[in-house]
Amino acid sequence: MKYDLHSHTLFSDGSLTPEQLIDRAIEKKVDVLAITDHDTINALAQSHAYIKDNQLPLTLIDGVEISTKWKNFEIHIVGLNIDVTNPQLLALLAQQQAKRDTRAMEIGARLEKHGIVDAYENAKKLAENAQVTRAHFARYIVQIGLAKNVQSVFKKYLVRGKIGYTPSEWCDMATAISAITAAGGQAVIAHPGRYQLSNKWLRQLLSDYKMAGGHAMEVAQPQQAPTERQFLGQLSREFGLLGSQGSDFHFPTTWLELGKNLYLPKDCQAVWQSWPTELTAA
Repeated sequence: MKYDLHSHTLFSDGSLTPEQLIDRAIEKKVDVLAITDHDTINALAQSHAYIKDNQLPLTLIDGVEISTKWKNFEIHIVGLNIDVTNPQLLALLAQQQAKRDTRAMEIGARLEKHGIVDAYENAKKLAENAQVTRAHFARYIVQIGLAKNVQSVFKKYLVRGKIGYTPSEWCDMATAISAITAAGGQAVIAHPGRYQLSNKWLRQLLSDYKMAGGHAMEVAQPQQAPTERQFLGQLSREFGLLGSQGSDFHFPTTWLELGKNLYLPKDCQAVWQSWPTELTAA
């Protein structure tokens, strides 16, 4: 069984429709896929319908990725196997989306002050019916020729200290974990190796996360040194957290792919081991 439990569609900052993402996952021989758009579940109903209508050989896990704040760091918490009708979760996602809209307008205003006119309006056009994210601003800036690719836009305009950087006002970890738990899901701390924390601070993060009720942590990703994977597996055991894996797929690239190089180290208890058979018998 091949599990990929972290992916995005154009309903947040991915570039593929739900249908395109599902087709690609099947092409890459993924058996179990979680769609985990940022602070929205809007892709899930469409995704389930596409799989059912076409009798596709893929198990879809309902998921979401919630942005949170911890000691001035932005930490992402994935929710897996969530009840998408849960009132507490829906209320939190509505609050998060309102914060995203406010932040996007401020990013647009800051870029406009530095000569990038109508950035918000054009990012909104690129987003179509989805929420506006920094990725949409980046795509617009590439379109008008101010950068070669999305990655360079972030480095030049959108990260801390750059002209378009706007601080986020996300909920705290405990609030996100509580909403995921209320929705019957499992909270998974996303890509813990990416937060550029020292080992001491990473352990403090995981300790606080566990105390707040966190269930699991991502241990395996496609682009990852074997030593990092082993270390994260060790930390999952140390803090009593289940191990998860995911590509964090946003769009096709030469270096990252759905289902690629995803496996957990030995002695790492998988987040899916306790799932009902109907969720994993793809």
